[in-house]
Amino acid sequence: MRSGAKIGIITGVSIAVLAGGGYGAYSLMASDGSGSDKKPRTVVAEPPSADQAAAGAKDFLAAWAAGDIAKAASLTDDPAAATTALTAFRDQVKPSALTLTPTGPTTQQVFAAATGTPSPAKPSAGASATPSAGTPGATDSPSASATPGPTGTLMSFKARAEFEGTNRAWDYQGFLGVVKMSDNTPAVHWAPSVIHPHLSGNETIAAQQVFAPPSTVVDRNGKPLQGASLTPALMNTLQDNAQKLLPPDPAKDQDSGKAVVISDPAGKGAPDKLFTIVEPKPGKPFKVTIDNTVQAAAEKAMTDLGGKPGSIVAIEPSTGQVLAFANSPANGQNRAFAGLLAPGSTMKIVTSAALLEAGINPDTVVACPEKSSNSVPIPNDFPGAFPNNTLQQDFMVSCNTAFINQGLTSLKPETLSATAKDVFGIGLEWKTGLPNADGKVPATPGSKDEQAMNYIGQGKVQMNPLAIASITATVQSGAFKQPILVAGLPQQAAARQISPDVAGKLRAMMNATAVGGTASQVMAGITDNAGAKTGSAEVQGASTTNSWFTAYRGNIAVAAEVQGGGHGVDAAGPAVASLLKAAAGR
Repeated sequence: MRSGAKIGIITGVSIAVLAGGGYGAYSLMASDGSGSDKKPRTVVAEPPSADQAAAGAKDFLAAWAAGDIAKAASLTDDPAAATTALTAFRDQVKPSALTLTPTGPTTQQVFAAATGTPSPAKPSAGASATPSAGTPGATDSPSASATPGPTGTLMSFKARAEFEGTNRAWDYQGFLGVVKMSDNTPAVHWAPSVIHPHLSGNETIAAQQVFAPPSTVVDRNGKPLQGASLTPALMNTLQDNAQKLLPPDPAKDQDSGKAVVISDPAGKGAPDKLFTIVEPKPGKPFKVTIDNTVQAAAEKAMTDLGGKPGSIVAIEPSTGQVLAFANSPANGQNRAFAGLLAPGSTMKIVTSAALLEAGINPDTVVACPEKSSNSVPIPNDFPGAFPNNTLQQDFMVSCNTAFINQGLTSLKPETLSATAKDVFGIGLEWKTGLPNADGKVPATPGSKDEQAMNYIGQGKVQMNPLAIASITATVQSGAFKQPILVAGLPQQAAARQISPDVAGKLRAMMNATAVGGTASQVMAGITDNAGAKTGSAEVQGASTTNSWFTAYRGNIAVAAEVQGGGHGVDAAGPAVASLLKAAAGR
């Protein structure tokens, strides 16, 4: 015991927690007095008497407060679990002194009020005498719904924990259930809620670093963040995830405080801060990668859709930082990150990369027939056949049949998926700061027809504007940079970098599409150092296709989708173009 530690009795005087100590071996065994015949102690259905319940609670609390974990655990109906939990409380919460004062019997209603859970049903007289019962006094969780069993008498106590370096004391009301054992002795029914009424299941309780919430959220330029799609819920999630993902910052640690916190090791649910031991310093602004100017253009682009569902994302290719994202409706699903839809012909950027790597050049003749050669022929979105088209011309007019036929001829079934993942990072687990759905390109298409559809962004290929904008950003910069919303977040690396030759050819093909292809109408006046690709995706049961469009100009890449928007230039194209114009000069 450390010098100066407090010692006392259970009547309210503080008792020091031992810093260490061994645990004696024990077993729930009872002797008949002969010294040779020991029987296992079991919980019986009969509740303890009032005196037994009071004595069981008092003895347990006294041992726990004195730091005698072995003795305290032996006074429960599950010594092993109690030992683990009480040891963790001592080592993780680290109180310098602990006072535990019995306050007598209580009710399930009082317990329920303390935990914020519905009051449980009272067990029947014929309940099973197994210590895995389902009421707050007898389960691992106050909100558990297990079969009711013996709870004995529910007792309450006052707890006070003190901590070194502060005069703050943590006071709370505790609860425990006392059952009767087969040797006619009382025992505390063990459950995590004995430690604290909010503790349940696999949750942990510990004193840990805490930080004051940021004073405000600011954009990349330090201005207060603005944007209807940047909802408080999303920004709170972003801050929580950034705190977990960002590397340790010694300077930030100096601003931290300390608090007793209940948390789930799997990260489910928000941590429950029970008591602040040391107040953290006031929070600093939380800076994100969003640019308010680009964000405003993104929000307007979605508002201009007139109520159609859609989303848009802008990325800085040189860094992977997200400059803007917006959704229609603004307060609905963050479909820009979490949606998954067939991307239509915007997928031809990836198919083109695979064909270029396979030795097909932009000036290679790749015929554009009226229908594809697979068993379920696919037509184009325009009439006629163009047998002398080059690959670049096919890209400019978005010829489905050319990409399907050449893909089936030059590429293995798994090549498209491999190119998407190894070069463009599609299918890697991105940690952007917000929940996002990773793009999907089947590794092994089920048939030639499915393989054919995948080449033109139909079939089982699924993307969102975040993924398509990242693909375009990779073409612009020549390297995959995983999108992030907070500078410094870890970024997944692709298996290999796109070759300068292939990247240059793709940029030329996208520029030709912006200047004289399907994207020329909406890209008029913004074709310098720019490229684009249109897309329209058919949806089963829908009369109008989804509109897709992606483009880059300078150091910004943008992608948008509009559900039921028609051709790429009809709805998504104007949205993307408006962002490029707003970000002129980047």
